Amino acid sequence: MTTPITVAHLTDVHLGPIAGFGPRYWNLKRLAGYINWRRHRRGAYQKSVLDRIVADMQAQAPAHVVVTGDLANIGLPQEHINALGWLRSIGDPDNVTVVPGNHDIYSRVGADPGTHRWAQYMSSCAEGAAYCGGGADFPFVRLQGRVALIGVNSAVPTPPLIAWGRVGRDQLSRLAGILDRLGSEGIFRFVLIHHPPLPGQADTARGLRDARALEAVLARHGAELVSHGHNHEDTLVWCRTAGASVPVVGAASGSLGRHYKSEPLARYNLYRIDGPPWRIELVGRGLAEPGGPVVELERRILAEA
Repeated sequence: MTTPITVAHLTDVHLGPIAGFGPRYWNLKRLAGYINWRRHRRGAYQKSVLDRIVADMQAQAPAHVVVTGDLANIGLPQEHINALGWLRSIGDPDNVTVVPGNHDIYSRVGADPGTHRWAQYMSSCAEGAAYCGGGADFPFVRLQGRVALIGVNSAVPTPPLIAWGRVGRDQLSRLAGILDRLGSEGIFRFVLIHHPPLPGQADTARGLRDARALEAVLARHGAELVSHGHNHEDTLVWCRTAGASVPVVGAASGSLGRHYKSEPLARYNLYRIDGPPWRIELVGRGLAEPGGPVVELERRILAEA
């Protein structure tokens, strides 16, 4: 790679307000989620804050933006439509990639296309499709120079008060092959998923049910970077592999504008990737205090050439 590539990472933006919640989509899970949003979340996750985060992000001129799920709140069709409009506002599908979260695939929507409305933003590019083997929506591969963005879906409809995810055997098998094929060509493998991918990163009701299996795939077949959302926390853990350990980075919500529970305020990450040999710099930018400006919060090297 002759010049570094910068990839911006946003997650868990929880766009409001909730619209289109008619009787057709009523069920216990959505009713509970709607009440929680009305009482607590709508005042915490603020579109005005997200707009400031996005403006600052765009001023950094990243080559690509990735969004690791939870654009919606209770998975309504109108939320999916509104989220598509928001995705279009931050960039075209060549420059923006999304994977769904549990609030996007919250509960079944019948014949409605749901998150498939975002297909242009979560599908392989022409060159990336060659690494996937065809026939399935996930994982998908999008290439930015020598960087491959690999979208994995962990979101499935779940019962009330449950937010766990699952990748599934078929997707894990395809992911293993994709990692091998990309790795054999020396391409940087950047895995995107909503749920934290490793065991112990979330409790049973919220975690990835097959995290141990995903960890094994990453350990055996390798990757250079994994980014996720879901926990609304800024975290860095490492997945041990036969080679170098893989940094696994979680990010806070991109729209939290006031103190809520123990969550950090709104943030996004920039990954500056150079190589090979690969060097990864992480720069975190966001709010240091409610109502404050967007500032640099963190800068660290995740991998050194």
